Amino acid sequence: MAVAEMPSPAAVNAAAASFAGLTAKLDYLSPADLEQVRLAYRYADQAHLGQLRNSGEPYITHPIAVAAQCADWKLDAQALMAALLHDALEDCCVTKVELIERFGSPVAELVDGLTKLDKLHFSTREEGQAESFRKMLLAMARDVRVILIKLADRTHNMRTLSDAPRDKWARIASETLDVYAPIAHRLGLNQTYRELQNLAFRYLHPWRYATLAKAVTKARSRRRDLIQKVQEDVNSAFANSGMDVRIAGREKTLYSVYKKMEEKHLTFAQVTDIYGFRILVPSVLDCYTALGTLHQLYKPVPGKFKDHIAIGKLNGYQSLHTTLVGPSGVNVEFQMRTEAMHLVAESGVAAHWLYKATGQQGNGNGNGDWLGSKWLQSLLDIEDETRDAAEFWDHVKVDLFPDAVYVFTPKSQIMALPKGATVVDFAYAIHSNVGDRTLAARINGEQVPLRTEIKNGDVIEIVTAPGAAPNPAWLGFVRTARARSKIRQHLKTLAQTESEDLGEKMLAQALRAEGIDKLPDDTGNNGLLWERLLHFSGSKSMSELFLDIGLGKRIASIVARRLLTLLTDRGEKPDALLLTRERYTTNEAVSQGGVVLDGSENASVRYSTCCGPVPGDAIVGYLGRGEGLLVHAADCLVAEKLKVKDSERFVDVQWSDEPVRAFETEVRVTVINGRGVLARVAASLAAAEADIVHIDMEDEADQDATDLRFVIAVRDTKQLEAALGNLRRTNSVIKAQRAKVAQ
Repeated sequence: MAVAEMPSPAAVNAAAASFAGLTAKLDYLSPADLEQVRLAYRYADQAHLGQLRNSGEPYITHPIAVAAQCADWKLDAQALMAALLHDALEDCCVTKVELIERFGSPVAELVDGLTKLDKLHFSTREEGQAESFRKMLLAMARDVRVILIKLADRTHNMRTLSDAPRDKWARIASETLDVYAPIAHRLGLNQTYRELQNLAFRYLHPWRYATLAKAVTKARSRRRDLIQKVQEDVNSAFANSGMDVRIAGREKTLYSVYKKMEEKHLTFAQVTDIYGFRILVPSVLDCYTALGTLHQLYKPVPGKFKDHIAIGKLNGYQSLHTTLVGPSGVNVEFQMRTEAMHLVAESGVAAHWLYKATGQQGNGNGNGDWLGSKWLQSLLDIEDETRDAAEFWDHVKVDLFPDAVYVFTPKSQIMALPKGATVVDFAYAIHSNVGDRTLAARINGEQVPLRTEIKNGDVIEIVTAPGAAPNPAWLGFVRTARARSKIRQHLKTLAQTESEDLGEKMLAQALRAEGIDKLPDDTGNNGLLWERLLHFSGSKSMSELFLDIGLGKRIASIVARRLLTLLTDRGEKPDALLLTRERYTTNEAVSQGGVVLDGSENASVRYSTCCGPVPGDAIVGYLGRGEGLLVHAADCLVAEKLKVKDSERFVDVQWSDEPVRAFETEVRVTVINGRGVLARVAASLAAAEADIVHIDMEDEADQDATDLRFVIAVRDTKQLEAALGNLRRTNSVIKAQRAKVAQ
């Protein structure tokens, strides 16, 4: 925005004239509401006095244009006032308090929300973008008028982008294409969606846009006779049937033509569905009657019929689509819909205000989800479960590009999910408890893996069990934001609980090393003791303190010494016998409390892949900062290097007498190349009851010998030695040994 001298009288007259054009669109408002909008205009006009746009026009022409778009959607007076005032807070030194006093809190809140959005600069590679995007979507979820005004603002800015410096074109156009156009589409604002795409394409790829525009113009003139012939035939067919219809031609946008050429590797001449027709009819039944009339007129193209009335799209869109073979063998697409459906198809969530203004009734599907409210509510649900902005963005960006498939529950309820969704996504779409307890699934009566992608028309049955729980591997294939956020929430809660338990054990063990048998409880006089300890550690609660110790953010021995000091201050003495026993039975190089491991620790403890420790190995534990406990073999070179740098972060760990699972380690087998050698090696491992988890082979088929690397799961070192012994006795095996980081 540029600020310049006072505008000329001609410019002032232009601004006044444009407001006159706005008021002509406000006939749906009451006189009182109209007067409020007029007051907002006068206030904004005064606030922006002396400011000019890049084009040289008075700045007030921009808020008026934004308000005019909102008036086309028939938004209420509060939204129109906010549209007129949307730049006042940031550009004109107007305060939110002033707006509340003059126009009321709802208008001020809308303007405040829009002002925050105006400060956002999107770049999907930056962490700040994710936070900005999260704020915008949450503002939209709480009051959808915020994003409607923002979309109107962005549309006008894109229409006038040629006045902006050329070096800004690419950034603004990319932002529009990546962020605002998908939101418009998700909310069903198809007219705005198409315009934003086209304008972004024009400024992002000017040469391609100009070339394609020229090609479409030529094609339009070449096919004028064909289109006219089709229109005459269709008019005649409906006149003969006595049906009252409104026929309108439609042309594919330049951007959609460009994307089709790019994605399907087509030349312009191969894109045959540039032109089509929209048939608007009085009722839903008439849509199907019109379909029959058209199919009698021209032959339908097999596989090109879609019923988006019986099964509406996720954003509320409803229409019948069919592609017919017209004159000269040219394919022509037809869309049949009612006037109410057309209103939703073009205006989406904004149709709510259009209905109120025109007095029309719904779109005939008998359910309010088409207004986008379900998706908006899901944003708030995901926010409740996700505090990390980048993770929130990761969740919702999937849902901004929905290409839906429609499936059925066993009770024949229809559910829409994004293309590529799996049965786990379906389970979470039913209910988070169903998703969390999913054990197996059947599609059309047949048992299928949980990663199976669902297809249109599938009947899906989810098998649950009370003891089942989400698997971290599910995150590798789920498609929907809801499923991803629910799984992550469950895993975080589980990891937090385990890390908290680990931290409590470590602090108790560290306190034993100081001569105190057990942690004091938090009742009675001990409450003050814990308060002082929490103040010292900077933790808000005992749970947070234990969690920080378990995650390696705090050192257990340091906290234990502070706790000992507090206990000593009130007269408690360390047990000399316990102190002696603990100090002389513990490795003095280890400064933290000991932990017993049996393999049930899940997220709180990880076993290093560099050395693959298994029960029977001497082991040490390294408490990474915020990463939990990492277990290494005692002779691991990586662990030795860490001890030199971070000795205070090592924890005394030992194996339980009865581990509850097998542990993975790597073995390297050198073999003579030959037919069947891999099968013999695998059989030798199986004979030792070692499970093969992964195989890696060197690409040396032309050499006499090669190395095979196996990751195997074994109970302990005895089973590992048995497996290695079997391998060494196997024909064609030259050498078999445990693989570790180079010694």
